[in-house]
Amino acid sequence: MHLTRRQFVVTTATLTAGAVLPAQAQEPTLNFVLIGDWGRNGHDDQARVAAQMGASAQEMGSHFTVSVGDNFYESGVSSVEDAQWNSSFERIYTAASLQSPWKVILGNHDYRGNVQAQLDYSTKSHRWQMPARYFNEVQALPGGGSAEFFYLDTSPFIKKYLGSSVRIEGQDTAAQLRWLDARLGASTAEWKIVIGHHPIYSSVDPNDGADHDQPDLIARLDPVLRKHDVPIYISGHDHCLQAVEVEGVAYVVTGAGSQTYTPNGTVRGGFAAGAHGFMAVRLSAQNLDYGLVDMHGKTLFSQRITRA
Repeated sequence: MHLTRRQFVVTTATLTAGAVLPAQAQEPTLNFVLIGDWGRNGHDDQARVAAQMGASAQEMGSHFTVSVGDNFYESGVSSVEDAQWNSSFERIYTAASLQSPWKVILGNHDYRGNVQAQLDYSTKSHRWQMPARYFNEVQALPGGGSAEFFYLDTSPFIKKYLGSSVRIEGQDTAAQLRWLDARLGASTAEWKIVIGHHPIYSSVDPNDGADHDQPDLIARLDPVLRKHDVPIYISGHDHCLQAVEVEGVAYVVTGAGSQTYTPNGTVRGGFAAGAHGFMAVRLSAQNLDYGLVDMHGKTLFSQRITRA
């Protein structure tokens, strides 16, 4: 399929046997893995996903890891000394390939606990990086050029959380949107990659009964992405692996770090699987290759986005 945006074309990639991502050309690449909805003290196959993610990260030479939120179930952490830092993070993601920086954002379950503790853990951990509730970072690409990553805090946009145990009150979503609009507009990077916890569009049938499309984000966040020709938005929240293209933007969900469910059908010609797993990305100035990988190391779905 072809993206309708001015700059990008997306194609289904071809994998060789056992490969996490398609065979790469000679250009050096920036490589990373992404995982969401994971912190369950190793249960619900969290530990198995962690082991395979470590193996795949080693194989592809991953430079960093991204957590797309819901880092600790059911209610975040209480402090920087909370036992879950060890039981759900430090003692689970032990592979040498996962000791590089973790770029971390918040999910709705994290808002049930002490959000400041997750920010403060950045000063205690050598790999946990959450400098603010939302932030951006420019990464140089090994072959030249750059990619700019925009890490968002999407829970405050979701109106149904108001007055609930997901304590989003006091967060200024208008300010976050102004910040994103300005930073995207000022970016000179070859790639602008936006990451949030909640999906904007989902490939799962809305009659499935779970939490899929997010109307609040469709109304407020999506127009900003389209204004600045963002080619891909990556999220979690929905406990499965998904990929769908809507009017020229790729929406990918990697919410299968522990507990999952089996989707009951797909929409929009998208992909969805209830497998435990994660996302792997390889990025050059010209191509973004990604794969959705299960806990057995099988790539269930892969695509290439090319700058035209």
